[in-house]
Amino acid sequence: MFFKDVLGLSHIKNHLVKTADAGRVPHAQLFVGPEGCGVLPMALAYAQYLICGNTNGENEGGNVSCNLKFNSFSHPDVHFAFPVANTDKAKSHAVSDHYIQEWRDFMKEQPYGNLFDWHQLIGIEKKQGQIGVDEAQDIVKKLSLKSYEGGYKVMIIWMAEKMNLSAANKLLKLIEEPPEQTVFLLLCQDEEQIIQTIRSRCQILHFPPLAENAITDALIKNGASTQEAAQIAHEANGNFNKALDLLNKDSEDLVFEKWFVQWVRSAFKAKGNKAVIHELILWSDELSKTGRETQKKFLHYCIMVMRQALLINYGVDELAYMKIHADGFQLAKFAPFIHENNILTITEELENAIYHIERNGNAKLIFTDLSIRLTRLLHKKATQTN
Repeated sequence: MFFKDVLGLSHIKNHLVKTADAGRVPHAQLFVGPEGCGVLPMALAYAQYLICGNTNGENEGGNVSCNLKFNSFSHPDVHFAFPVANTDKAKSHAVSDHYIQEWRDFMKEQPYGNLFDWHQLIGIEKKQGQIGVDEAQDIVKKLSLKSYEGGYKVMIIWMAEKMNLSAANKLLKLIEEPPEQTVFLLLCQDEEQIIQTIRSRCQILHFPPLAENAITDALIKNGASTQEAAQIAHEANGNFNKALDLLNKDSEDLVFEKWFVQWVRSAFKAKGNKAVIHELILWSDELSKTGRETQKKFLHYCIMVMRQALLINYGVDELAYMKIHADGFQLAKFAPFIHENNILTITEELENAIYHIERNGNAKLIFTDLSIRLTRLLHKKATQTN
C-alpha cells in the first residue's frame, strides 16, 4: 500500500517520510487512533516505504519486485500479529500464522475494518480474541531471522491493546532492545489498555478522525452521489469503515439502533406498568444470545447515543452527527430525557456492563439488571431552574 492510497492525514504522512529520509526511525512506535481513521493502512504504507525504498518522497518508486511482494501482503520482512482465538482451524494455542490468509484478505478488502469485522471473518464473534504468550514467542522467533532484503524488518501488531499481560512481559525486552534495523509498529485505539512499561518504550503518534472531505471524496469514488457522500461522511464522524458500511447498508449500527429503540420504547412504557418488565427480560435474552464482542460494541453504541442526545438537549446541534434510521424514532424527541441529572449515572451503568461482559459474566443477568436500572434513570427529572 502506498501513501497516496491512505485517506487524508497528510501531516502524519509528511512526518513519517521526513523522519525515514533523515534516518531517524524509532525502533518502537505506537500508532493511536479511533476506529476507521486509517492506522493500519498508514502502517502498511510506512513499512513499504522503509523496506522498498522511495522516489521523491513517495513510495510507489523504489524496488519494483519488493513492491510486488507488498501488493500481496507477503513480503518476508514484514510480519503481523493480531487478536485470534481457538477455532476448528486452530483448536489450541492459536496464533496469527494460523489465520494469515484470512488476514491478507482482510487487509485487501477491509483495511479500515474494526475488530468486530475481523472476528466475524474468522468466525470468533462469540469469543474474545487476544494476543497471547504463544504469539509473543512466535514474534521473538521471527525477528531473530536475518532481513530478506538486507534492510529493515517491520513487526506490525494490530489492536495491540488486546495483548495480554504474559505476552506484553515476554516482548518487553525485545521492544526495548530489538535487533538492528527492526521496527515495531503497535496499532491501537485505546493506549491506556497497553501496560505502561510498553508505552514508555514507544514513540507515540496520535491519529485524528478523518476529515469529512476526505471521506466524501472516497465515497464518491466508491459510487456514491455527491449529496449522499456528504451526508454519510457527516454521520460517520471521521470513521471511514462506518461510512462504507452505511453506503453499503451493512453497518452493525443499523442492528444496534433497532435494539436501542426497542429498549427505549419498552423503558418508557414500563413506568407504572409492571407487565412491561417481561418485555425487558425478552430484550435482555435476545442480546445475551449474541457474541460478547457484539454485546460490548452495542453498549459502546448506547453510550454514543446518550452523548449525542445530551448535545441536542443542550442546543449544540452542530456537534450532533448521529442519525437514527428506525421508523418513527427521533433523536430530538428523545434528547430531553438525557440531562445533567442522569447522564453520568447512565454512562457509568453502561461502562459497568461492558466491564462485566469482558469478564465473562452472565450476559442475560447483566442486560436484565442494566435495562431495569436505565429504565429508572430515563424517568429521572432534570434539575429545575428558577
